[in-house]
Amino acid sequence: MNNEQVALEGIKQSLGTEQGEYGIDVFVSHHIEELPKSYWKELLGTESPSAEQVIDLLVLREKWEDEDVYDFTLPGDVTDYVMSVSFGEGGAIEDISMES
Repeated sequence: MNNEQVALEGIKQSLGTEQGEYGIDVFVSHHIEELPKSYWKELLGTESPSAEQVIDLLVLREKWEDEDVYDFTLPGDVTDYVMSVSFGEGGAIEDISMES
């Protein structure tokens, strides 16, 4: 599994945890509330997606060249927010946070 896949798995695993409380949990609830139902219907076939469905839509926006950091967002340029995952020197996830 490469670091991009590990990062996405880390985001999924943080859902509903203390770590995810101000990260992926907020990201998901914010976007379900703010984006039009038509966005979800077009991409997922439902107007009210589950958190897991939203996470499964995440796409890599940027991988920082100078650091082992991956920024994921929703497809279609619909938000300025990203879920940022950074790795420490040992290759383990160091931090997962929502950023704008």
